[in-house]
Amino acid sequence: MVVLLLSAVLVRGIRPTARVNAAIVGVTIGVLVLVIVAGGTAIDTANWSPYFPFGAVGVLGGAAVVFFAYIGFDIVATTAEETRNPQSDMPVGILGSLAIVTVLYVLVAAVITGMVPFAELAGETPVAEAFAAVDMPVVTIIVFAGALLALFKTTLLLMLGQTRVAFAMARDRLLPPWLSRTHPKWQTPHRLTLIVGVVVAVLAGMVPIGTLADLVNIGTLFAFALVAIGVLVLRRTDPDRERPFRVPLLPVVSVLTVLMSGTLVATLGATNFIRFGVWLVLGVIVYFAYSRPRSTVGRRGEATA
Repeated sequence: MVVLLLSAVLVRGIRPTARVNAAIVGVTIGVLVLVIVAGGTAIDTANWSPYFPFGAVGVLGGAAVVFFAYIGFDIVATTAEETRNPQSDMPVGILGSLAIVTVLYVLVAAVITGMVPFAELAGETPVAEAFAAVDMPVVTIIVFAGALLALFKTTLLLMLGQTRVAFAMARDRLLPPWLSRTHPKWQTPHRLTLIVGVVVAVLAGMVPIGTLADLVNIGTLFAFALVAIGVLVLRRTDPDRERPFRVPLLPVVSVLTVLMSGTLVATLGATNFIRFGVWLVLGVIVYFAYSRPRSTVGRRGEATA
C-alpha cells in the first residue's frame, strides 16, 4: 500500500515529489540530531573497547551492508533533465549532501555503540533499542517514527530514479517506445511509474528485506564500477566531448572507485553473486536480442563510424 501510494505521488510530477521528499528529509535530519544529542548524554566509553571488534574484515562487511543508505545520491544524476541548472546544482547536491550525511551517520553510529554494547544491538531496530535500553521511552518512539519516514523517503527516491532511467532507455528504444509516453497533464512517465510501482510492491511483499538490500547493494556497486571505467574510456575515445563537470584527479578517482566497489562486493557472499549473475545474464540477453538492434543512439553511432 505504501509503495502504491508513493507511485501516485511520482505520477503527479517532480514538484510534489520534491516537496514530500524535502519534508521527510527535514524530519529525518531532526531525528538524527535528536539521537546524537540525547544519546550523547548516555555514552559509556567502555562500550567502545574494542572499537573494531571484528577487525578490518568486519568493517568492510558492515560497509557493504550499510552502503544501501548511500544509494540515494546517484538518484540526483538520473533526474538531471528536471534540474534547472544541472551543471552546478548536481555536483553541489551530490557532494554536499554526501558530506553532511556521512558526518551524521558516523556520529549516530558512535553514539549508539557508546550507549549500549554492540552485541546487544542485533535486533531489527538497533537505534530505537539502544534508547529503550537506557530508559528513554519518548526518544524511542520518535526514533521509530523517524525510521518509518526514512523508509518512505528511500522508497520514493529509488522508484523515482528507476523510472527516470527506464524512461531514458525507452526514449532511446532500448525498451518499448510506448513506455516513454508522458502524462498529458503532469508530463511524467506515468506508464513506467505504475509498472515500476506494481513490481516493487510485489517484491516488497514477497522477498525478505535483507535479500533485497543485498541485491540492491551488489547491483549498485557493480554499476558504480562500470561508470568509473566508462569515464576513463570516454576521456580517451571522445576527448572533445563537452564536459560541464569534469571528474577531478583522474585516473586516481576511477581506479579507487573500481577497487573499493569490488572490495565491498566481495564481502556480500556467494548467494548474492549467483542471484546477481542470473539477473545480469537475463539483462544481457534482453539487450542483445531486443535493445541493441533498436537503439537510436546505437544506430546513429554505427552510421557515424
